[in-house]
Amino acid sequence: MTGFVTVGLLESTTDLLAEPLVSALARDHPGIELRLMTAYSGHLQQWLDDGDLELTLLYNLADTPSLNLRPLVRERLWVVAPPSAGLRRDQPVPLARAAEHPLVMPAAGHALRGLIDGAAGRAAVEMDIAVQTNSMRVQKQLVRAGHGWTILPGLGIAEDVADGTLGAAPLCEPDVWRSIVLGMSRAGRTPPAVEAVARELLCQITSAVDQERWPSAQLHTRAASTDDT
Repeated sequence: MTGFVTVGLLESTTDLLAEPLVSALARDHPGIELRLMTAYSGHLQQWLDDGDLELTLLYNLADTPSLNLRPLVRERLWVVAPPSAGLRRDQPVPLARAAEHPLVMPAAGHALRGLIDGAAGRAAVEMDIAVQTNSMRVQKQLVRAGHGWTILPGLGIAEDVADGTLGAAPLCEPDVWRSIVLGMSRAGRTPPAVEAVARELLCQITSAVDQERWPSAQLHTRAASTDDT
């Protein structure tokens, strides 16, 4: 099997998925030439619509006429603070408590910001936004420097919590989850090389969740089964 395939990965998933995906494809499909692009969901969707990507991870996106979307994972959002705050993974933090501190937030228009703003509206919580940025790396850097707390997906801060440079706890009251989907264009026939890459990406995501390398994540099929019971 041969072909050139361009894949979009969410910024928060690159450390978890990029290298294993490349290794698996090099082993099983050495004829496929892979190109990896990383960005936020909105940019990835635009690149997919423009034909610059063959497939991509996106989140909190409903079905659209131009895209075929497959639900993959839902992932809880976490409150993130300097280690001195004493946050613990077994003690969820209400949004109202997080909002007692200045917040370092994604820039307005970012999908993650939309999730947080929606939660604040439902809980009638007013947030003191100290800084806005379009970079998760900058969000974490500013929190480490003491400029405020933030709210991020668990995957984006797992290594920081493990090495003790940040503290984190699941967000609650309300719980907030992001749903990650695999997006592909509806236009035309999907080439075999693209199908092969999509299958391998799904395998890597399933393995990461099963091996608990993706914090507080649930595979869509299992989450749906739990919701039905």
